[in-house]
Amino acid sequence: MKAIAITPGQSGSAHLQELERPQAGPGELLVRVLETGICGTDLEINSGLYGVAPPGQDFLVLGHESFGRVEEVGSGLESTDWKAGDYIVSTVRRPCPENDPNCQKGQNDMCLTGHYTERGIKERHGYMTEFYTEQATYGVKIPAAFRPFGVLLEPTSVVEKAIFQAYKIQERLEWEPRRAVVFGAGPIGLLATFLLRSKGLEVFVVARSKSGPQNTKAHLVEQCGATYISSEDKPIEELKAHLGQIDFMLEATGNSEVAFKGLASLGLNGVMALTSVSGGHNLLPLDTNVLNLQLVLGNQVVFGSVNANHRYFEMGVADWANIEGQWPGLLQEVISRRLPLDQFKQALDKDRDGIKTVLQISPE
Repeated sequence: MKAIAITPGQSGSAHLQELERPQAGPGELLVRVLETGICGTDLEINSGLYGVAPPGQDFLVLGHESFGRVEEVGSGLESTDWKAGDYIVSTVRRPCPENDPNCQKGQNDMCLTGHYTERGIKERHGYMTEFYTEQATYGVKIPAAFRPFGVLLEPTSVVEKAIFQAYKIQERLEWEPRRAVVFGAGPIGLLATFLLRSKGLEVFVVARSKSGPQNTKAHLVEQCGATYISSEDKPIEELKAHLGQIDFMLEATGNSEVAFKGLASLGLNGVMALTSVSGGHNLLPLDTNVLNLQLVLGNQVVFGSVNANHRYFEMGVADWANIEGQWPGLLQEVISRRLPLDQFKQALDKDRDGIKTVLQISPE
């Protein structure tokens, strides 16, 4: 069977790799991959910035945003509700082998040892292949109605976790957020916007591109009742003067400068969630006294959120029903291009004008 793999540490090494088709063992599902999403992590791994092959191998199969169909149910799963033909998304991170209390409780995304593995990223082959096997406990069943955008569940789970954790942190006080700012209008930013709007918050999305008829991202933002703000027209430093009290901020730009500039506008008892990874170095002149004063007197919190465990994938499926009920078809519009397997090199080139690229592995 065909797979898309890279040689870790080598820039632009993505290639077709032939693998043996796996067989479902006890407690496992054999999954036919229908689609995989492409995100910045895949592009960075293909650029040689990181990515670790499984032990004893010199290649890593890419892909952590999966969507597939169950082909075979292994022995021991007869009493479960899994059956051939079910649509499925599998989670990304697997627990470390040590006695880590978080991993033991299914919170692999909060691993204390750092010895976890991740599909398509760290020491475990990904989903950019025609078939894979997986323990049923790592699978999430997807209703057939969500087939057009089922591949978006992994990025949705990232957003679910960041927002859930913000509310969890704020259990320290009476907190009823009303206004949120999302930095970035890529897939994570848009999914965060839809989710926050479905919860009834007033949402403002800040991104670089100017609004207009050709700006699809601005159009999607406005479709769900949020407001799009171009940082070209309204400097980030002026958000507080323009919007007033901002209860929650979610950063999804990959630009640390945006995050720290935005932090200056966070309101009293406000929370900022950082979801993107920024590589390299970026030195900024910061008045640390002012920042320290703001955080202390404002009872503010800034936290980072990476990856997601099974519960957040399940939450994503539940919230999709709410989003689809309010704005039918909106989630599907996040996917801006679908490319066949043999165009994987084009799929791994950044689509600056689009939103989400999906690689069709085995189109139905």
